[in-house]
Amino acid sequence: MTAWQELGPGARRGEAADRGRPEPRPAAARHAPAPAEAAGPTAVGRATAGPEPATPWPGSWQPLGARFRTDPAGNRGTNFALWAAGAEAVDLCLFDEDGRESRHRLTEQNFQIWHGYLPGVLPGTRYGFRVHGRWDPWTGARWNPAKLLLDPYARAVDGRYLAHDAVCGSVRNWPEREVADTVRDNRDSAPYVPKGVVVHDDDDWYDDHRPKTPWAETVLYELHVRGFTMRHPGVPPELRGTYAGLGHPAAIEHLTGLGITAVELLPVHQYADEDHLQTRRLTNYWGYNTIGYFAPHAGYSSSGSRGQQVGEFKRMVRALHAAGIEVILDVVYNHTAEGGELGPTLSMRGIDNAGYYRLPLNRRRGYADYTGCGNTLDTRQPQVVRLITDSLRYWVTEMGVDGFRFDLAAALARGSDGVEMHHPFLAAVSQDPVLSRVKLIAEPWDVGAGGYQVGGFPPLWAEWNDKYRDTVRDFWRGARPDVRELGYRLSGSSDLYQRGGRRPYASVNFITAHDGFTLRDLVSYQHKHNEANGEDNRDGTNDNRSANHGAEGESTDPAVRALRRQQLRNLLATLLLSTGVPMLTAGDELGRTQGGNNNAYCQDNEVSWLDWSLLEDPGWRSLRDLTARAIRLRREHPVLRQRAFFSGRATTPGGRPDLAWFTAQGREMTEADWFAPTASLGMLLSGTAMSERDQHGGPLRDDSFLLLLNAAARPVLFTLPGRPHGELYETVLDTARTDRPDPATGRGAAQVTAPPTPPPTAPSADPYAGQPAGPYAAQTQLPLPGPSLHLLRLLPAPTNGLHHP
Repeated sequence: MTAWQELGPGARRGEAADRGRPEPRPAAARHAPAPAEAAGPTAVGRATAGPEPATPWPGSWQPLGARFRTDPAGNRGTNFALWAAGAEAVDLCLFDEDGRESRHRLTEQNFQIWHGYLPGVLPGTRYGFRVHGRWDPWTGARWNPAKLLLDPYARAVDGRYLAHDAVCGSVRNWPEREVADTVRDNRDSAPYVPKGVVVHDDDDWYDDHRPKTPWAETVLYELHVRGFTMRHPGVPPELRGTYAGLGHPAAIEHLTGLGITAVELLPVHQYADEDHLQTRRLTNYWGYNTIGYFAPHAGYSSSGSRGQQVGEFKRMVRALHAAGIEVILDVVYNHTAEGGELGPTLSMRGIDNAGYYRLPLNRRRGYADYTGCGNTLDTRQPQVVRLITDSLRYWVTEMGVDGFRFDLAAALARGSDGVEMHHPFLAAVSQDPVLSRVKLIAEPWDVGAGGYQVGGFPPLWAEWNDKYRDTVRDFWRGARPDVRELGYRLSGSSDLYQRGGRRPYASVNFITAHDGFTLRDLVSYQHKHNEANGEDNRDGTNDNRSANHGAEGESTDPAVRALRRQQLRNLLATLLLSTGVPMLTAGDELGRTQGGNNNAYCQDNEVSWLDWSLLEDPGWRSLRDLTARAIRLRREHPVLRQRAFFSGRATTPGGRPDLAWFTAQGREMTEADWFAPTASLGMLLSGTAMSERDQHGGPLRDDSFLLLLNAAARPVLFTLPGRPHGELYETVLDTARTDRPDPATGRGAAQVTAPPTPPPTAPSADPYAGQPAGPYAAQTQLPLPGPSLHLLRLLPAPTNGLHHP
């Protein structure tokens, strides 16, 4: 076989005929001559030759992957099993401490699984596979034994992918670019790719106690394992940026102090850095480029990458569980790091390309891309569904996690005719005795036609609700002409989730996430500033729904700074007092900024890492304390986190309804009011009209609350509603004042200096001057500064001590 030779006219071509007519093959691709010279780790022009393969014992076809075991006779070794349906042969490749490779032919095959047992192969051994078969990209066949392949079931991974043309199965720099992906590259890829590691499953969870927090009581906190602790002064330097660092008491103390019940970790599956990032000396910081679905990313391990990362991850989970915090993983099963036709051959492309990936019906050499990342895993294939569900169960049963957030989940539910909510993958998850009992969160869209599916997923699934994000952003920046949609978002988004037996907690409410502006940047920048990413500021969305409040970026103007901090308090309080499941983004409660970068996926530096020194600023401490206070209110009052949708009706004759809406004049909203231009809204939640029952079957009762919002620049006099809704009110939380006492503790909300002077658009006099926190009688006109949020608790009928501003 000549250099980079492609199997031309001798290759079988009929496989694609029944799925669409294959493209004609250019003569240049069928009879590709060898280039004059090339660089590579082995002799160019020859398939790399290894030692004569040694034959392992037969072993077992299940479970898949590498499983170390000791037999009854005391013999220790490892069983290897790889699904490779169309392969003609499979070599197991072992690597010693010096990187020398030995190959062992797996001769046993059952149910399309190649398997064998090697005595003496112990935990810590590095391995990979070379898979033999047809090279015929025109029908989707891309087998190339020159490429060392990572086991899709590897439980630990050592080493990282180094961008090199030898890792590509075809010749990237072939002169005829349009057929470059059809010309096979025979250079050995082993020096440039990660290897699997044999792991000893010697752990159990007998001493672990899962928090099992109900959905309605959940407060999510999206964080990056590395970025959360890289600058944390309380975490030892050698542990910063690692699983051990996140499990350190100093890191956990911040989470428990806020009242967080679950961390949602950005991807921790083993991932690879894209070629274009390596060229620019950047990395894929976020990790949405997975290559190993069973392996915790080795780059986050402080203890080593030869299996030690597995134990370290488990200890992190235990520490979080002990603090009452669940662990949710952000998982990327929609695509892999192998990219498109000219992407690297790292694993599945070389094992069975057509068996793992969606290939277009009439262009089998290409990839159907519903992810924007070059490829899409084909969840119509039973083996792909098995891979994903095996991975999910592994992370629950053996790694201890409590749930998953599925990146671009609509891509996982794509059938032959679009997104299908009865898809085999969704059905497999819903009936699985393990997976159906953990938290499942969908990012309910992908980039393909018909991919936007917010509100469309079946029961058991919660969803990232981007309609909530957009509506709340627009309201507080004054971009909404009325409050119609805001009413739905504050009360659980019944228009999206009430049908099909779902509950308000199907809505994961968020204002910011890892992609997009931080909360501070949302109120400081009108436009993105992504120049550091090296893409001429083309990357990242332009639909930010942000406002800079008078200056682009950081400002020294006291009025601008005061208004921005006021808006941060408004946004956080709105999120935490809305019905549904709130999700905070790590650092928003500290005033974290990325300098206007709304796509910091490749910024593994101070741009993305949390700056804990912000807590030295009394103003940012105040924001953290307000966040903790709102979370505590939510935890203590079930009326703020209801499990059932509101009916708008009273449960007793003459009583108040479970939910009522008010204009600033103190009267209930009419249909005309919902369509009228306004920037203010009142929402009364009745704790005496809840439809829920307590654990003994009795009616659940709680305090009642009136939430007032004013997004206008100037104050609004809000008339407090009278009977049957309320008679007496007291302030519980007020974003316009950080110096008022906390009713729960008797202390100041933040015990810090008062906020700076109000901006020029606000009245020169403080509308609260000399005004106590109540109680206020019904029909009192309460001045609501603009913009601000005010939460009041309804009290029993008045006797004395009323305050009328």
